[in-house]
Amino acid sequence: MSQYERITIAKRVAQELNEDEIVNLGVGIPTLIPDYLGEKKVYLQSENGLLGMGPTPTGEDVDMDLISASKKPVSMDIGSSLFDSSDSFLMIRGGHIDTAVLGALQVDQTGEVANWAVPGETILGVGGAMDLVAGAKRMIIASMHLSKNGSPKLVKKLSYPSSGVRKADMVVTEHAVFKFLEEKMYLVEILSDISVEGLREITDAPFYLVEKTKIKSN
Repeated sequence: MSQYERITIAKRVAQELNEDEIVNLGVGIPTLIPDYLGEKKVYLQSENGLLGMGPTPTGEDVDMDLISASKKPVSMDIGSSLFDSSDSFLMIRGGHIDTAVLGALQVDQTGEVANWAVPGETILGVGGAMDLVAGAKRMIIASMHLSKNGSPKLVKKLSYPSSGVRKADMVVTEHAVFKFLEEKMYLVEILSDISVEGLREITDAPFYLVEKTKIKSN
């Protein structure tokens, strides 16, 4: 996984976020998004108790007492607020998050997500994954296309435990953008130099082309 690929995903997701939305950023690639919003005013929420995250701080501005849910240093925009974790989860469970941007271990062909456990492996805890899947009004998955062992993350059927019955609205990988409609996965844009045929080879889940699919030209 290269930093360039991670940034490609973060930049593309940033394009999907709307002005004045309240957006929760999950662990991993989603935490890069604050650096690529430009002048767009989006209210970024972190489940550990911050509303109003700004760009990643550098140098003397880094304060490790001010971190995201990923334990990475963050900055605070003017007008931001701090609160305890219980209030943060009240926001999430109460339906006050417009969009959740989450990572994933797997996403199936209908948009069902697995992002909290790998069978046989020890994890630190579920965190807010299930609450965000259930509570956010919209869910965007920001993930590498393949797992570290080279297996597809976009699969016909989940082999990892599901995070909930709520389905993702969109998946953005370093190669492509997919949207889900009526439990079918549609390719809407290719972000890398891969061909549609090459994309099918590394994608276990079947997908369909939309009429105006954006294919990157070499």
